Amino acid sequence: MTLLRTSARRIVDLDRPDSVAEQLLEQMLFHTGRRPSEAEQKSWSRSLPVFAQDLVDAGLGDVEMLVEYHLPLTSQRADVVLAGAHPVTGAVSYVVVELKQWSAARRFEDDPELVEVAGMPGGPKLHPIAQVKGYCDYLNDFARAVADQPDALAGIAYLHNATDPTAVAELRNYPSGITGRLFTAADRGDMLEFLRTRLAPAPGHTAGDTLVRSAVAPSQQLLKVAAAEVRDRPQFHLLGNQQLAVGLVLHEVEMSRAADHKRVVIVTGGPGSGKSVIALSLLGELARRGRTVLHATGSRSFTQTLRKVAGARAPRVQKMFKYFNQFISAERNGLDVLILDEAHRIRETSVDRYTRAELRTDRPQIDELISAARVPVFLLDEHQVVRPGELGSLEQIERYAATLGLETHHVHLGEQFRCGGSEEYVLWVKRLLGLVEGGPVRWTGDPQFAVRVAESPEELEYLLEQQRGRGYSARMTAGYCWPWSNPDKDGRLVSDVQIGAWARPWNSKSERRTGEAPPAALWATEDGGFGQVGCVYTAQGFEYDWNGVILGPDLVWREGRFVTVREANKDPDFKNTKKISDLRFDRLVRNVYKVLLTRGMIGTVLYSTDEPTRQALRSLISEPTR
Repeated sequence: MTLLRTSARRIVDLDRPDSVAEQLLEQMLFHTGRRPSEAEQKSWSRSLPVFAQDLVDAGLGDVEMLVEYHLPLTSQRADVVLAGAHPVTGAVSYVVVELKQWSAARRFEDDPELVEVAGMPGGPKLHPIAQVKGYCDYLNDFARAVADQPDALAGIAYLHNATDPTAVAELRNYPSGITGRLFTAADRGDMLEFLRTRLAPAPGHTAGDTLVRSAVAPSQQLLKVAAAEVRDRPQFHLLGNQQLAVGLVLHEVEMSRAADHKRVVIVTGGPGSGKSVIALSLLGELARRGRTVLHATGSRSFTQTLRKVAGARAPRVQKMFKYFNQFISAERNGLDVLILDEAHRIRETSVDRYTRAELRTDRPQIDELISAARVPVFLLDEHQVVRPGELGSLEQIERYAATLGLETHHVHLGEQFRCGGSEEYVLWVKRLLGLVEGGPVRWTGDPQFAVRVAESPEELEYLLEQQRGRGYSARMTAGYCWPWSNPDKDGRLVSDVQIGAWARPWNSKSERRTGEAPPAALWATEDGGFGQVGCVYTAQGFEYDWNGVILGPDLVWREGRFVTVREANKDPDFKNTKKISDLRFDRLVRNVYKVLLTRGMIGTVLYSTDEPTRQALRSLISEPTR
């Protein structure tokens, strides 16, 4: 969890100041398998020796320095955490330190949270007090070693090159406190005095061990906040097997604590069956009961939206939403419950190019997830596996649990909410795409759900615009059959999805707004998303009132059924024919369109770029097309 453990005195005594940067370079190569950037190496060389000398001058030369400390279950690193004993109480005491080389900085466009640093590329930066305070809050919420010790943590941002107080004057207006103080070279003496109030002049190795070895789980304080924020939301109304699933998980939690045993709960259901309502209801209820619980998915869009929705009034709650690949080194049974939403997106392994070297194993991701909690809860839809390497299915999870000697409980949900509650429509889509037996049948209509066929992309967009004019939400989606360009030199999205004279851009790739277009993860839920075409990776997991779907040339109707056309697909994940067989490609593409076709709550408008396919759709859909 930390690249280097040392003391200020050891750094000061080095023959060359660059030696500490070389040690960190070596450790990063070993732990992460990647080489730090030149800027990062320069930061180590220029900041750490200066700060180490300051600590020696303060009489704190023997305090433990945890350099490049990894916050648990995240990819974030704090520059330094000082570990030692409190000078008054003798209890463990930690100071999180963010080192900045800035000599001048100002507010970015008068936003108190953002900072503009002259000459530094990459756009605005987070205010350093906000940054270090966030690190402290996170440790308070997840590191058991400090969770029950209210005065164990402090935080400072140190701008050691800022000698002119006026050059950073605008940063002083940000609210400060014990976990977020700003110091510059101009008030170095005040910083040293502050550190002396937090740390005794003694070795801090024991305190360092305590933090590094700390169990990781949400604190009771965080659980209380989550209970108030999530559980008390009135829109979470559970029905039928949804109530059964929640009740079963709560039962297993109590049994696991009383009898020290472990069971796996699997909840399956189609689009709109309420899997995420179950997930959030469980998160809130378990938090209310003081049980340690986290939520995880394999989808960036889905996770970020849930963070926004569930943590709108309490940002701390957002930290309870993780990704599947963040449990590589999680403590065995460290949580009471791990809620694994969208579990059909589980991958073979958590290892990617950012994984630290010592964590690069062939351990299956499913093993990590089952191991992390006494009651792992998998929520999935087997027809939403849309990417190579995704393997979360009921059979696979049950089979793997059996190899571990674990019992499983399975609860199946019906398609109750999305698609207007129309089980008929969801079944019709599955039969249309050949995902269930029986073959395609005519759509004879359902008063709860409307289906239309458009003759052109212009008509598809017009029909959706009509519904938007009536106050409904709408989005356009398409199969991945067009290239996906980066924005042009002026930052505008490129209209890659071209059909005749009609052209629209894909949704933005960026995590920030691009003109009127929302960030990629929020395309389905934020204003401005209608102007772009969404792909399956941004639409999956979401719903909107009206759903426009463009069937591209990778799925066409021939001889009474849909067939897939591999060469028409542009998804880079599908290109490798050795890894993805034609049979596997066929299944994945059908699943992609199944996801796209089941996002609507009130109705779906279909358009195919292929004329024979449009004719087939018109013959199958008896609803009026005008």
